[in-house]
Amino acid sequence: MTGNALDAAPAAGRPRDPEVDRRVLRAAAEVFGEDGWGRFTVDAVARRAGVGKASIYLRWPNKKELLASCLEARVTPVADIDTGSVREDLVRLAGQMLTSFFGDSGRVTTRLLMDADRIPGVAERVKELRQSQVLAARAIVRRGIARGELKSGTSVTLLLDAIVGGCLNHALSTPDELRGRVGEGLTDYAEQLVDFVLGAVTAG
Repeated sequence: MTGNALDAAPAAGRPRDPEVDRRVLRAAAEVFGEDGWGRFTVDAVARRAGVGKASIYLRWPNKKELLASCLEARVTPVADIDTGSVREDLVRLAGQMLTSFFGDSGRVTTRLLMDADRIPGVAERVKELRQSQVLAARAIVRRGIARGELKSGTSVTLLLDAIVGGCLNHALSTPDELRGRVGEGLTDYAEQLVDFVLGAVTAG
């Protein structure tokens, strides 16, 4: 079957092929992760996905909406966590961040953190994602202070900057050829990072 036959617009009433959606979104993530917004084009995504441009425009009106859908499909929001232990909560938070940075969408996640503010129509959605992450993370630290696990004067911002920044730096400083091996030890790294940071602010 030729690419044109595969990508021909469906007959009236015929549902879209979800496999084409997945291929396009996967290709969009790869193109954006490798080249950033400046070289992110529907042509490039279509070539990577092995589909026609018409098939993409049938689903998304422009490249901004395509990238926004890619973001929503592949970047996992940080969930609120409350295990009753601030250490365990922060270890799980760090684990979520590390998985996001080292997973299949890792390049997309880190590239979005650097490029999103320059992408009209996408920046707003990334801002909403960031806001939900910040609120969930700050709630973890505030509960730890309220339970007496952390010193009363603990800076929520500095503590989270140290942990989230540590996770991001760990991903950015890891060479591509080592990402697979480093990714196998993310749980241990999350625990070591959190214990190191908490050493300065743990009550008592």
